Amino acid sequence: MQLNSIKPAGGAKHARRRLGRGIGSGLGKTAGRGHKGQKSRSGGFHKVGFEGGQMPLQRRLPKRGFVSLTRSDTAEVRLSALGSLPGDEIDILVLKQAGVIPGSALSAKVILSGKVERAFKLQGIAVTKGAKAAIEAVGGSVE
Repeated sequence: MQLNSIKPAGGAKHARRRLGRGIGSGLGKTAGRGHKGQKSRSGGFHKVGFEGGQMPLQRRLPKRGFVSLTRSDTAEVRLSALGSLPGDEIDILVLKQAGVIPGSALSAKVILSGKVERAFKLQGIAVTKGAKAAIEAVGGSVE
């Protein structure tokens, strides 16, 4: 094999379209640009979203603030809900099985709401300051 004899495989290359080269080519006269208008002229282009001077759609619609995509990933758990759970060690899996948080939640945070009567051990769950103090007051722990 010689370097000067290398060619692409048959059918791999296509001949470019020859626009405006007569009626027989199928792309004569208007050369596939349609009739009249800005886009049929040479140099006739406009920016993306330009509507001919009319107020563009993205400026006509109202602004709608910031919406966090990860907000639903963290579930809130009331302190009073933990007292009814079985066992002394509580983690995300226990909360999901008991139906305290949805199955789609990736993490959980315990908030100070209600009272806690018994001691338990929290593992891998975020806790507010007040909730941590209440858990430790009854002899529980947070990891």
